[in-house]
Amino acid sequence: MNWDLICISLFVLYSLGAGLFFKRQASQNLEEYFLAGRSIQGWTAGCSMTATQYAADTPLLVTGLIATAGLFSLWRLWIYAIAFLLMAFVFSALWRRSGVLTDAEFTELRYHGEGALWLRVLKALHLGTFVNCTVLAMVLIAATRIAEPFLTWHLWLPLDWMRFLADTMQHINFTLTTLPIDHPQIWLISASNLISISLIVIFTWLYSTTGGLRSVVSTDVLQLGFMFTGTALYAYAIVDRLGGFDAITRRLINLYGEAATLRMHIGPPTWDDAIYLACTVIAVQWFAQVNADGTGYLAQRSMACRTDNDARTAGVLFTFLQIVVRSLLWIPIAFGLLILYPVDHLPVLDAASEAFRSNREATFAVGIKQLLSPGARAIMLTAMLAALASTIDTHLNWGASYWTNDIYKRLIMRKWLKREPLQRQLISVARLSSLGILLIALGIAVVMQSIQSAWHLSLLFGGGLGVVLILRWLWYRINLYSEMAAVAGSLIFSAVLLFVFPEMNESKRLLWMVGLSTALVIITTLLTPSEPMEHLRAFYLRVQPPGWWAPVVAGLDFNPKVPMRQLIRGLSAVIFCCITIFLSLIGGVHWMFHGFDKLTAITLSMALLAIPFWKRLGFKRPQKLRSKP
Repeated sequence: MNWDLICISLFVLYSLGAGLFFKRQASQNLEEYFLAGRSIQGWTAGCSMTATQYAADTPLLVTGLIATAGLFSLWRLWIYAIAFLLMAFVFSALWRRSGVLTDAEFTELRYHGEGALWLRVLKALHLGTFVNCTVLAMVLIAATRIAEPFLTWHLWLPLDWMRFLADTMQHINFTLTTLPIDHPQIWLISASNLISISLIVIFTWLYSTTGGLRSVVSTDVLQLGFMFTGTALYAYAIVDRLGGFDAITRRLINLYGEAATLRMHIGPPTWDDAIYLACTVIAVQWFAQVNADGTGYLAQRSMACRTDNDARTAGVLFTFLQIVVRSLLWIPIAFGLLILYPVDHLPVLDAASEAFRSNREATFAVGIKQLLSPGARAIMLTAMLAALASTIDTHLNWGASYWTNDIYKRLIMRKWLKREPLQRQLISVARLSSLGILLIALGIAVVMQSIQSAWHLSLLFGGGLGVVLILRWLWYRINLYSEMAAVAGSLIFSAVLLFVFPEMNESKRLLWMVGLSTALVIITTLLTPSEPMEHLRAFYLRVQPPGWWAPVVAGLDFNPKVPMRQLIRGLSAVIFCCITIFLSLIGGVHWMFHGFDKLTAITLSMALLAIPFWKRLGFKRPQKLRSKP
């Protein structure tokens, strides 16, 4: 019995059925299509966020990071818990109260005048097209490492068909495989991978465009169940084969000696690493990003929640599943694969070649094929398909929201044609937009190698935007010129740092970018007038943001101390929840490799003791704006 085929078929049928089931509701209007009528429960939204970020390429990345840079390098991923929790306790409810459909639309809500419209359009094009399609292209390419060992279409389909497709791909020099260019079957296997990716994309496009966000979230929950179940079975199979967690530590040291010991440090192995962790990762990396305030599909899920507390619940659950649960499943797999597929020696930390890194990442897929029983392999293979689908469906839906709401509806119809579009027309544009985004992503994938510098530029560019994205919620003085300065400065600074100082390492570039961008934003803000007070008061009454809004609140005859109290309460909740998240992670890893000792008991106890504090601070009903006594 072919368990792989049965398991995947059931998953495909469920997903397509969900799309058809929610089609009528999704076809009513854009709010139903892109935000599910703002009716999503918190736990569902949190699972959907996790499923999207689980992406099929992420476990391969973690496998490669542990093999090349050690466990400590995962702090580059874990530190984003601060940003996720800040979104949960401070920004998620604000996104929901704003009532906007996309984060680009928020620009016109926060700022005043004609310039706000053009900044909105610029953001829609940048996030919805360049960033979104490039990420989607990278996910599609990374998916070939999962599909290649299992979906061998060149062995199943007529050879003449496959050769025609292979010759076409060779003619346009489009490879979809990690095999070396001189491999005799490189074009046949590339053709096979193209068929696999095309089928996955068509299937995902069908259900995501039919049922809108409701079908995306509904399938995400099932997909996450497959992901965690399959990964847990994979981890169990490896640990059991090796003889337990104790055997992993012992066998790693026997195989690789001190090199293995250095890779098992969850803390910084050297003072240089400690300085790097403090100055770059903890200090700036978590907010030096284009999604610092949740901008993107995380904000979309928050806006789709039915209440403020649902939005907070989504953010906290997402952070715990993303940082703690996911990592504790992947870590034993990555270390186990180093034993089961050994190398002659481990390179010096962070000094591995691209070939070594690529080889270690590929062992994740090889292990699925060779180490799992048929039933477990079927679940894990479906889990990887689910990870692909959950990322693709979100990027299609999220990207189409910019094209439809910000470009077509706001710019083309309302600004240029002076007309109000019909809801049925907007839904049709939304579905066609998903197809357009998909075609652009596939086109980018064809020439991915030629735009690597542009992609790295966009990542550094995001590092200069994080400050203004956070401050625009917290400080009334931030204005349109502040954000425009951040955008322009980031473009200029990132180009200079990349091309004038090519030898500068990534950490220093990021620190310089944040410092220069922050200085430019503050100077621009102080030298330019604030937004009109009437506009700020209308914004405040709608969103009720925390922070430095006393002059605006006082003008409304409300207690001016309330916004700062709200900010202190939210930040305190973030700090206590960080204690729970990070100590749970550290305690879990220590328990895994060193057993349940005093250190494990202390870290896990402190993690549990922090829960009542962040629960009370973060989920307590916010203080109402009341008139001054």
